[in-house]
Parts: sequence; C-alpha cells; structure tokens
Amino acid sequence: MSSSFRLACVQVNAGTEIDPNVEIATILVRRAAEQGADFISLPECVALLEPDRDALFRKSAAEADHPALHALRALARELGLWLHVGSLAVLSEDGRIANRTFLIGPTGEVTAKYDKIHMFDVDLAGGESYRESNTYQPGKQAVIADLPWGRAGLTICYDVRFPALYNHLAGAGADFIGVPSAFTRKTGRAHWHVLLRARAIETGCWVFAAAQCGDHAAGRQTYGHSLIVDPWGEIVAEADEMPGIVIADIDPARVFEARGSVPSLTNARDYRPVDGVRPSVE
Repeated sequence: MSSSFRLACVQVNAGTEIDPNVEIATILVRRAAEQGADFISLPECVALLEPDRDALFRKSAAEADHPALHALRALARELGLWLHVGSLAVLSEDGRIANRTFLIGPTGEVTAKYDKIHMFDVDLAGGESYRESNTYQPGKQAVIADLPWGRAGLTICYDVRFPALYNHLAGAGADFIGVPSAFTRKTGRAHWHVLLRARAIETGCWVFAAAQCGDHAAGRQTYGHSLIVDPWGEIVAEADEMPGIVIADIDPARVFEARGSVPSLTNARDYRPVDGVRPSVE
C-alpha cells in the first residue's frame, strides 16, 4: 500500500441526453483536477438517467462504441489521473443492458469493470416503483482492482444493502470500496448515511460514494449527499443536494489502524447455516 492521495467525488443531476450529461461531468472533473485530485469518482448512470425503457435501449451502446466511455477515457488521459466512471448503460449480448462501472487509468486504458449484481426491484410507499431486472442484466462477478495506493472493490448503489459482498471484497484485499449511486431521495434520507458508514465500519475500508442529486425525468428524485467515509466510519467529506464536488485526502494507513483496533475480519469464524435456509450470497 502506497502513500496518501487526493480523492474527489463528483455529484451530478443527469438528464436524458448523453452529450450534455458528459459535458457537465467533464466540467466538474476538470474542477476536481484543478484542486489536486489524483482519483475522481463519478455517480451511477452518470451519462444517462432515462426512465423510458425503449428510449434507454435506443440511447445505450455496446462498450466498444459507447460515446461516453470514449469521451471519459480521453479525459482521464488528458488530465493524467485515475477516473472511476460510476456506471454507464452498456448493451449486453443477451439483449438487456449492463449497468457497468469502469475504472480508467491515467493513460486512458480501462483497467477494470464491474456489472451491478443486485437489482433494485422495489415498491416504495408513495407510489414509486422500480424494476431494474426487467431491463438490466445482473452481474455475477465481484471485482477488485489495483490502484497505486492499494486495492479498490467495485460496487454500485443497491449493492450497499448486501453486506456479504462488502465483507467478501475486504477479505479479498480491498482497502477502498466505491459505491457510485442514484439513491432515491426517500430511501436516502432514511438509510444513506447509516448504510455507507456501516459498510466502512464492517470492512475497515475507505468508502466513497459519488451520487446523483435533484429532480429527474418522470418525477424521479435522487438524494445527493455524496460521501467519503474513513475506515473508522467517520464522514470526512459530504456534498449537499446540488451538483458539485467533494474532496478528501486519503491515507491508506488508516485501514490498518481501524482493522487493528477492531479486527472483525480476522475474528470471523466459519459456521453451519441454519438448516433449510439458503446462505446469503455475494
């Protein structure tokens, strides 16, 4: 694990057209770079938040042809920094869409990618309803990527409600975990801070969560409050509910300190599951 670095989370209010969304994200990435960020994280659905299923398919693209990915790779190369593209809608081979994170290195290469595993199929009080599995192909593989300062686990939004995935990533060597999100305003107000702090406390990892914010098409509302949480569970940077950036200096040594103080990962023991109950999976 290497020396400290400066991490930025970019918060946006994405609309239904790729080009203006990428333009705004680019402006904010440049602003973060001007403030010395070495690693910049973008939210889930950063280039397109399209509620209409047919329109989403028309506007999505295969990975090799994705205009947002091409633009963001060029941006990372120009600025010479690490760029975490929270997620893009990528056409998959089975005819659905993958909600895919990309980690881009400072020469513009894609060094890792991850498809969101857990689908947000939920009916909320007040009439909000989401069925991600009708459109998206769930991922099947947990992913850890190497950075100059340690190892990063890649997750997306609703994954945060499944702690087994985070414990697996930490046990497999993650020092930092990204949770790019488009959290609903209702659930965000109730659960956002406590879930992200809990995942940091349980794993002893730095947790960073770039988020969507504000009002979107078809009445969707997202919570904002992009967070950077240290391995002890303390919030070290937080956005409000408007587009912008938050920045923090990240000391990887804090991972060792937290895990040394409460060694829950090393104290974990194998056990038999309750008879007849299927164990939870990552």
